[in-house]
Amino acid sequence: MVKPGSKHQVYTLLVELGRSEADDLPDNATGAAMVCYSSGVDEGEAVRECVALLKQAGMAPLDVSSYGSLSERLKEGHDIPQEERDLMQRALDENSVVVTQTTALYEKKGNRADEG
Repeated sequence: MVKPGSKHQVYTLLVELGRSEADDLPDNATGAAMVCYSSGVDEGEAVRECVALLKQAGMAPLDVSSYGSLSERLKEGHDIPQEERDLMQRALDENSVVVTQTTALYEKKGNRADEG
């Protein structure tokens, strides 16, 4: 639940993942990249919540890059389709993390496969 009086925002995060025994990535993948929408009162909280959730799910987060909140992205001129806005709103409404895309990464360049 969102705390009364707090101003939660949703941040767009790109999470780089290493391998772990419980990650369910393809056997020959060296890791993955995930796009997530994470709710928080600030960017730091959104990142911490996302990393904690991924660790709980058996993933191995290595690095997180933030593309900012919805308002920051709009100020930068990003074109954000309604489907993406709906997922951001879901993360805000549920005070949660929504994973929107997972791309498995492989040793050879140019040999990637989308997993979700």
